Amino acid sequence: MPSRGGVRNDVLVTGAYWADTVTDGATRMLVLFYFYNLGYTPLAVASLFVFYEVFGILTNLFGGYIGARFGLKTTLFIGLGTQLAALSMLAFAPQAWLVVAWVMASQALSGIAKDMTKMSSKSAVKLIVPEDSSATLYRWVAILTGSKNALKGVGFFLGGFLLSVLDFQSALKLLVVLVAVALTLAAVLMRGGLGQADRKARFGPMFSRNAAVNKLAAARFFLFGARDVWFVVGLPVFLSSVLAWTFWQSGGFLAIWIIGYGIVQAATPGLLRSRVEGRHEPDGRTATILAFVLAALPAAIAVALSAGAAPALAVVAGLLSLLLPRQAGTRSKPIRLGDLGE
Repeated sequence: MPSRGGVRNDVLVTGAYWADTVTDGATRMLVLFYFYNLGYTPLAVASLFVFYEVFGILTNLFGGYIGARFGLKTTLFIGLGTQLAALSMLAFAPQAWLVVAWVMASQALSGIAKDMTKMSSKSAVKLIVPEDSSATLYRWVAILTGSKNALKGVGFFLGGFLLSVLDFQSALKLLVVLVAVALTLAAVLMRGGLGQADRKARFGPMFSRNAAVNKLAAARFFLFGARDVWFVVGLPVFLSSVLAWTFWQSGGFLAIWIIGYGIVQAATPGLLRSRVEGRHEPDGRTATILAFVLAALPAAIAVALSAGAAPALAVVAGLLSLLLPRQAGTRSKPIRLGDLGE
């Protein structure tokens, strides 16, 4: 049984992760709609998030090493502090500074913050789950990941709503307060550390020697890259420009979809068990089949739009159909904590 202190720390880490997730989603919507409304082209808006993704990848690469060497408490505070700095860059900067280069730098810090706090929270779960309980670990990480995506959806709605009732920088100041509260509570209430820091940890062991894990990681890289191409920028711009939805309507729709996606994600272990019970465990073949199904669904949306189908119907129905295969396909029989997805 985990100690009460261990559970307390995990609750604080999870709460901080949730606060960062909400602000991350809200900031995404605020930046996207604000600059698109200023007349930036979709390509220019997309460029604002390039560093967010690039530095997120680098953080995933080096974050495990930093956590092993200095401890998860350090990475958690680095993540929250970095998010505070990123939001402050936008919330308190002179209006003339809100140009592409400045926002890209801010988003680079947000990418680092997101993955530092995500890694800290997911890794902290291992400290309260017995080492021989891989099924329990899988279930808890799936629940944590699902909650993260549900709250990211809340953040999307919050960002769209705040931009409808407040100006850009006032909305960001509210997000600064949220992160500051989370950081303060974690610093004041957390007892001890999170796991054991190993000052002799080396970078090489951070990579898996399992070929299947490396192939899955490469596939996930392209999966999330493909998603971001059209979902992160293209879809919100489409909803706003083509369907003429307001900021809060577009943010609300994205929120509903991502919350539903988070619910399915959290339920995935049970869904997979019920589908394979009495036959076999989900494996690479399961993931491959579902990946092809997943690729066919956005293609079907594109075909429907090209054929003159009602845009709202084609996009909404297509997005709903994407939920289940995406989650089942990316959660098949994880091998270790680091391979468990966003």
